[in-house]
Amino acid sequence: MERQEPGVTQPRPPTVAEARARDKARRNAEQAHRAATAAADAKRRTRNRVLIGGVAVVGVAGLVGGGYLAYRALTAPDRVTASCVQINENGQEVVVDDKYCQPGQSGFVNDSSGAGIVVLGAWPQYRYYYGGSSTIGKPPTGGTTVRPKGAEIKTKSGTTVQRGGLGSKSTGSGS
Repeated sequence: MERQEPGVTQPRPPTVAEARARDKARRNAEQAHRAATAAADAKRRTRNRVLIGGVAVVGVAGLVGGGYLAYRALTAPDRVTASCVQINENGQEVVVDDKYCQPGQSGFVNDSSGAGIVVLGAWPQYRYYYGGSSTIGKPPTGGTTVRPKGAEIKTKSGTTVQRGGLGSKSTGSGS
């Protein structure tokens, strides 16, 4: 074997087997690089599809929720305050304490049918006055004696006279 001197000695040409092995290794490296690139692209596409699907679900849920809130805002029952008024023999009305407008109370006229019926003979009489402004001891102003349909009606003391909205009306003989 001869000595090799740096810069002077020429490398020997590769053998056929060495050339084939080098080409095979280069092809395997290129193939592995293409496979890794394809896997990364597939992963990116899958991630994008999942994100788009998630955004679509959130968007649909937002639309449904917004529609529900809009529906509730449009169909919410009106809120009306009922005041108890005393009707004297002259037909004049004066606002009194809510305790006089209790079912079973002497002289209380229940107007649940919607019409303010005055029963003759029993004085003083009490009934509800809906809306407007009221001060105890003074006549009510700006309201009505007709019960508003579909409205949530409460007294100033917090007693519910009528629930508003769907399913609030109860009618029938009970049989």
